[in-house]
Amino acid sequence: MARARDIMTTQVVTVEGMASVSEAVRLMKEKGVRALIVDRRSEEDAYGVLTQRDVAYRVVAEGRDADSVRVHEVMTKPLVVVNPDLDVKYVARLMKQQGLSRAPVLFEQKLQGIVSISDIIEKAM
Repeated sequence: MARARDIMTTQVVTVEGMASVSEAVRLMKEKGVRALIVDRRSEEDAYGVLTQRDVAYRVVAEGRDADSVRVHEVMTKPLVVVNPDLDVKYVARLMKQQGLSRAPVLFEQKLQGIVSISDIIEKAM
């Protein structure tokens, strides 16, 4: 059986919570990604995520200035995370139950990668 580690994307793009949303969107565009993992402020802190949807709904739709809004103000946090040894079918079930399109993969509190719905679909084909 395939595990999360077998299908995850290991090249995860991260951003600091204090970055402006404009900076984050430029980074998304530059790296060709639809979401950024927001770095933790400390080892005890949880990871966050900033998605294109967060930007559209929490910044653009509300008429906020993307240059002055900080990532930590509009990101989703805390995240549902998965263990790298979790079977892909359980990852898919968890994502469905929680309404997620992506889940970071953590091992010993360290970010290892990210699993997206696209990763799961590619593995199924």
